[in-house]
Amino acid sequence: MRIIKADDRLKAVQKINIALFGPSGVGKTTLARTLPEESTLFVDLEAGTLAIQDWRGDVIDVRAAAQEYTKYPWEIARALALYIGGHDPSDAAGPYSKPVYDAVAKAFEGINLDKYETIFVDSITVASRECFKWAKTQPEAFSEKTGKPDNRGAYGLLGQEMIRWLTHLQHSSKSVITVGILDAEKDDLNRITWTPQIEGSKTGKELPGIFDQVCTIQNFKQEDGSLYRGICCQQQNPWGYPAKDRSGRLELIEPPHLGKLMKKIREGKRIDTNIVTTLPA
Repeated sequence: MRIIKADDRLKAVQKINIALFGPSGVGKTTLARTLPEESTLFVDLEAGTLAIQDWRGDVIDVRAAAQEYTKYPWEIARALALYIGGHDPSDAAGPYSKPVYDAVAKAFEGINLDKYETIFVDSITVASRECFKWAKTQPEAFSEKTGKPDNRGAYGLLGQEMIRWLTHLQHSSKSVITVGILDAEKDDLNRITWTPQIEGSKTGKELPGIFDQVCTIQNFKQEDGSLYRGICCQQQNPWGYPAKDRSGRLELIEPPHLGKLMKKIREGKRIDTNIVTTLPA
């Protein structure tokens, strides 16, 4: 077993995994244009790249690939995660096993992953919808007694598949950025709660523990009333946006530029240098 020395760890270029959420139309997909074109692979689950039509990076159209291979879009998305992250040694005969990886690698042999440092997935919202469509066709989604559809089984399979998919992507050697829609939900007292738009509740609850960075892109208001776009990066924020900064290097609001954000995570100075280990008097 190899022990990673501090000097080796500090010299290595750290991969960064980001889950980025924001309301529809705020410009989540557009942020891909702030990433290096030559080293970014855009995985399109939305069936549309209009927001990045002048961006010259490489794109994989999952829906088109599903039509080509006569598979569900979710099966293509899962196969891509397997190809990007490699096989799982703990999976002997499942969808992330070595035999399945070998078959996928042969089918995707035209995709040279060595040239990519970052995988941009658009979006986790659509991925969950496609996963649910697929889950409803599986044996787990039907009652053993009556043979009728059982949504509880489908949702259970959905949660398992999504968590496994995201975890496998997160464990790859590439930086992974996945974006999703953010919904505002009001309770009976008109209090607003911001939640990621993902099919089923399991994935949304466990997602913050999977990714190093969870961010929200939103329009913020200046003192003069004008609006500007920014990325909320800290868990303690006055709006209740989903956010988490494991690097400890990001301000409450950062500029809407993923390239600069990732550089700051790797090279910036830690803000939370003082670790408080006592309770207030």
